[in-house]
Amino acid sequence: MSNLTITPKTTVHTLLKEYPFLLEYLAAYHPEFGKLANPVLRRTMGRMATLDKAAQLANVPLNQLMNDLAGEIEAKTGARPAVADTPGVDTVDPARLAELGAIVAELHAGKTAEEVKPRFEELIADVEATEIAAMEQQLIEGGVPADDVKRLCDVHVQVFADALEGHAAVSAPPGHPLDTFQRENQALLQVTASLRKVAEAIGEPPAPDAWGRLKTALTGTVERLAEVDLHYLRKENQLFPYLEAHGVEGPSKVMWAIHDDVRALIKQARASIAADQAALAVSTCLALAKMAEDMVNKEEKVLHPMAIDTLSDEEWAAIRAGEGEIGYAFISGVPPWPAADAPAEVAGAEAGAAGAPAGPATPAGLLALTTGGLSLEQLNLMLTILPIDVQYVDEHDQVRFYSEGQRIFPRSPGVIGRKVQNCHPPASVHKVQQIIDAFRAGDKSTAEFWIELGGKFLHIRYFAVRDAAGAYRGVVETAQDVTGIRALEGQRRLLDW
Repeated sequence: MSNLTITPKTTVHTLLKEYPFLLEYLAAYHPEFGKLANPVLRRTMGRMATLDKAAQLANVPLNQLMNDLAGEIEAKTGARPAVADTPGVDTVDPARLAELGAIVAELHAGKTAEEVKPRFEELIADVEATEIAAMEQQLIEGGVPADDVKRLCDVHVQVFADALEGHAAVSAPPGHPLDTFQRENQALLQVTASLRKVAEAIGEPPAPDAWGRLKTALTGTVERLAEVDLHYLRKENQLFPYLEAHGVEGPSKVMWAIHDDVRALIKQARASIAADQAALAVSTCLALAKMAEDMVNKEEKVLHPMAIDTLSDEEWAAIRAGEGEIGYAFISGVPPWPAADAPAEVAGAEAGAAGAPAGPATPAGLLALTTGGLSLEQLNLMLTILPIDVQYVDEHDQVRFYSEGQRIFPRSPGVIGRKVQNCHPPASVHKVQQIIDAFRAGDKSTAEFWIELGGKFLHIRYFAVRDAAGAYRGVVETAQDVTGIRALEGQRRLLDW
């Protein structure tokens, strides 16, 4: 009896592998599915087509398609498979997942790729991106530290490379976040090729005159490659949050750790070049090129297929709407997406996120802020713990809020609703009025002062508050004891309690 659970993210390939008789059933179910009779299309489209996408293609309700398939399986086998509205790690074939996990565990224990390959070859033909992602997540949830899983990446990407090579590349329309990630990856590969070419021309060990001739070229190529940080930032802050909302956390943790390794190599490359450490610069740049290229492979073969199977068009539209907050690496002229004639809910997802970073929807019961959401309790706790004295005066010059916690100047609840001019001594009220008038007129937007008082060095700032239309909405005043900040010297790069 099969343990397969039919979910919206179950692929046609998985179904046909488990129940080959469904090929004939699907061909009769809808003319579009008749294409599966073509073995080439079956190996490409079928491997990536999930049931939710198949339902859209056939223009039938998803639940109807899943239940019709379950009914056909029951009619042919006598056992009806489970049907779930949402997929999860536990819906992946548990036997295969356990086998993949065992192989990675052997690699973790010290075996080489060649030693585990015979065992892996039984799975090579059918391994899927979603299962690799689920395996990583299962390892992490089972207690294997993310750093350990990260260290396995170079090995298991090598082991999985042959299995993944035959998979059709995932494609998306121009302007779709996935298409943009892929365009950036192609540009990145050109940069890594250039970096490797320059580093190899310098040589290991460096040729006597090569460093002087090629140092500038190496510097420029490293700086060009450093743009990859924008690619990684969009993954970390735009794509990963949506995957995590679906319970897909393994790839996020593993890839983010590798991103940081790439960043560290870029920093090391810059430092070694600046110090004229030619040999170290060459070895670092070659390692940097390889690590960046390996990440491209993992994205294209694992992350992208899994992401396109997991996220809805509405979620992709929200991701697209927030991309401009971070920017793009290596490329320019990213076209708009979705198109003007996109379904209303998809276009609405983009429009709703326009002007603010996109993220998963604010949970019910929280205040929906420009970015994210907080409960009233959380907002109060946050404002109380900040080491800054904050006061807000509205557009009518009335005090509406001051923060509790670290007090710089004495205040009491009696000032709430009071005119701010009445909260200052007569000798300084004209300065307060001058600031407010300049803010209200639009002549100024900030004002700041610093004074010494009672042995402390205080920094006081005023900020004009304006709404989206530019209308004056009041003043925020902040006061902070910066005595300790002024005394800081050198660096503290690690936590030292």
